Amino acid sequence: MLYGQVIIVKKGVLIGLILFLVLPFSARCEELSVSAGSAVLYDPLTGSVLFEKDASVPRGIASTTKIMTAVAALEQYDPACSVTIRPEWCGIEGSSMELRPGETMQVSDLLYGLMLESGNDAATALAGLHPAGEAGFVARMNEIADGLGLENTHFDNASGLDSATHYSTALDLAKLAAFAMDQPQFARIAATQSVTAAGRVMENHNRLLKDLGACGVKTGFTKSSGRCLVSAKAENGRMLIAVTLDDPNDWADHAALYRFGFGQYREYDPVGAGECGSVPLTGSLRSQVRVYCNESFSVLLQTEEYEHLRIVLSGPRFCYAPIEAGQRYGTLQVWLDGRVLFETPAYFAESIGESIAEKPDFLTRIRIFLRRLTLERTVAKNPFSCWDLFQKSS
Repeated sequence: MLYGQVIIVKKGVLIGLILFLVLPFSARCEELSVSAGSAVLYDPLTGSVLFEKDASVPRGIASTTKIMTAVAALEQYDPACSVTIRPEWCGIEGSSMELRPGETMQVSDLLYGLMLESGNDAATALAGLHPAGEAGFVARMNEIADGLGLENTHFDNASGLDSATHYSTALDLAKLAAFAMDQPQFARIAATQSVTAAGRVMENHNRLLKDLGACGVKTGFTKSSGRCLVSAKAENGRMLIAVTLDDPNDWADHAALYRFGFGQYREYDPVGAGECGSVPLTGSLRSQVRVYCNESFSVLLQTEEYEHLRIVLSGPRFCYAPIEAGQRYGTLQVWLDGRVLFETPAYFAESIGESIAEKPDFLTRIRIFLRRLTLERTVAKNPFSCWDLFQKSS
């Protein structure tokens, strides 16, 4: 074990996945076709595209616009803030949460009406709360899009009504959905199948939540744009995002996209509950103390990702006796290409007393002192590190 640096090691590769490596990705994609004018299956963890069909062609996006509307609203407003509904926000064309002039509700109620009932009135109300009105709110929507690198996206309104300069692409919507689903408040609302809010029972139009176990995100339809659908589904710690635009068979196509997409991965169990390593110890006759964790972790990975998986134990570079079993040491983490996939607390697995209680002889006391001095000098500038837990397999 080396002090002062993190050693990156690879986990062994399972030989049963050779076929996956030798089969070209383009050949795998040929197994899937969809009815959509544009489609994409996107992996937000790596930013990779697993399937695409005209994914960068700008199209009308209907009410999938409301993903950005919700993102912009959550950025600017407190969901618990009270709102009095204005007459100009009511009776808006298209789908509605049936807002009534003068009624009072929270911003969160408008967000549920926006995402579940696809309320154009809810979108108008959220945009109207902006100090600069709807124009200022829509301008912020476009600023966020620019910041996310959505180069083929432009919004003219907050609801998704058709306009010649209101458009996006399947790939841009997938990237937007990935950003949105990374926001806990958005993800919670997008995953809600039914809610009672502001005196209304609201049902989510996204039937994939129930039929497919999806966790988001938004439906849309206009005569000009056709059926539009952005969805997200997670399995074993891996989330994929599917987008179809102008798709008369969107429910079935999304199910097929997920079958195809998750079929590109295999399940691995890199972390199990129990003993997970040891750390240097000073102040005792013992030189190491064992640690353990209580949680297990499984994840879907491609073979090449499995090669880059790193499991580390993070905490103080050495510990002083006495140590009590069950005392918190640090954190066990699973990393993939600079991103933490999983973390759980790590605890000491044994109790170890102080050296003075063990009454060591003079030479042993000198050895303990020198070991402590060496450790303290080694970690003077950086008292924390990560110990790699797994050795490279042949």
